[in-house]
Amino acid sequence: MNSRRDFLRSSIFTASAFAAAGCVSDGRARLNLRRGAPMLGFADKPMDEVRIGIVGVGGRGFAAIRRFAKIPGAKVVALCDNMQDKIDKGQKRLSEHKLPAAKPYYGETAWRRLCDDPHIDVVYNTTPWELHVPVALAAMNGGKHVFTEVPSALFVDDCWELVELSEKTHRHCMQLENCCYGEVEMLTLHLARLGMFGELVHAEGAYIHDLRGMAQAKCPDSECWRYSWNKAHKGNFYPTHGLVPLCLTLGVNRGDRFDYLVSLESRQANFKAYLKAVAPDSPRVNDDIQMGDMNTTLIKTALGRSIMIQHDVSTPRPYSRIQFLSGTKGAICDYPYRVGFEKAPGKGVHAWFDEKAAAEIKEKYAHPMFRQAGILAKKTSADHGGMDFLMDMRWVYCLRQGLPLDMDVYDLAATGCLCELTEKSVRNRSETISLPDFTRGAWKTAKPLGIMDIDLRKAGYDT
Repeated sequence: MNSRRDFLRSSIFTASAFAAAGCVSDGRARLNLRRGAPMLGFADKPMDEVRIGIVGVGGRGFAAIRRFAKIPGAKVVALCDNMQDKIDKGQKRLSEHKLPAAKPYYGETAWRRLCDDPHIDVVYNTTPWELHVPVALAAMNGGKHVFTEVPSALFVDDCWELVELSEKTHRHCMQLENCCYGEVEMLTLHLARLGMFGELVHAEGAYIHDLRGMAQAKCPDSECWRYSWNKAHKGNFYPTHGLVPLCLTLGVNRGDRFDYLVSLESRQANFKAYLKAVAPDSPRVNDDIQMGDMNTTLIKTALGRSIMIQHDVSTPRPYSRIQFLSGTKGAICDYPYRVGFEKAPGKGVHAWFDEKAAAEIKEKYAHPMFRQAGILAKKTSADHGGMDFLMDMRWVYCLRQGLPLDMDVYDLAATGCLCELTEKSVRNRSETISLPDFTRGAWKTAKPLGIMDIDLRKAGYDT
């Protein structure tokens, strides 16, 4: 019998198909009988060189080639895509960096052969969303660590399958959440670890990004795949950019965990208005787009903290991930960056610090890893202000030094499952949904992520 993922690969869910899928969050309750989470804090033996196979040489995969070319100890040894011209373009980029050609894997299912290649250590998975889980499973079954673009999983069953296989094979399965390595996100983590916010109480994150252009008439269905997800689904199917950095700061899965959520969204108006304005003759003008303009999800944690996460890709408004965090001593927010702390207990923060004071906080309390490697990352790669480079630089460093990764399969699962469960809540009048504990209780004793670093000399840089 086909799984939900198999069904999705043949045809993106319609609203009626999703409604017929039924309850999904209780089917793995038997797993609660097995305690512990062996991938919490897991570190593999050190690697002298990390041999990387990139699956999907589109925008994200192609940009990664340039980054790996400038990270000591990282070597792109294989490229895979279903379009020959993309592989050729990737080979040209390697040649421009005076690097040897990678082994080409061409075809719709060529990723299966790449995942079995014994000369590859890591599969870098930058495929379309519906292939994220199949490629990750094949990579781990082939003995590879796997790093997958977001959203790395979209359904609860898939999240459990990734967790179980990562534990079974002892292979890392990490989502490529670059926003964890943004300057303000890292500053927030550092300030929290120093205790400057006091006891952490509430957080807010978002992915607010005007992407209406993905529906334009000239864009073929094969290139407008993301629009197809918005057309077929409700809920938040892109939660990680705003949420995962806050999870690392709050210690989700490491001292706290998601308990339950409620999700509500507005009507959909902006895609239709956009199409009527720019492409009135497009057949997409008549599309029944399921996803509302704004989805707002509230999450309660086991320790009683509250988190708000929003998703809006169709409203004409400025980009924002919000990144708000507050505690008993102060608060921080981004877009634009603001910060404030009580000068004395009970005095309150009735206004954000002025621009000069806020800049001084950012400079004085910069995360040590950002201070060590952030400037290098910004100078080396323009991708999202250097945070893509810092992310890749960090996990390569961890593998080469034999260190635990900053994120693991439980982080992937805890945030990935929100895609399905926010939709379930929205379609049931904002029903309260209990969230799975993918660590099976191990979160209670797991230590929060500490202050990460990169020793540039150990990483292979001269300075």
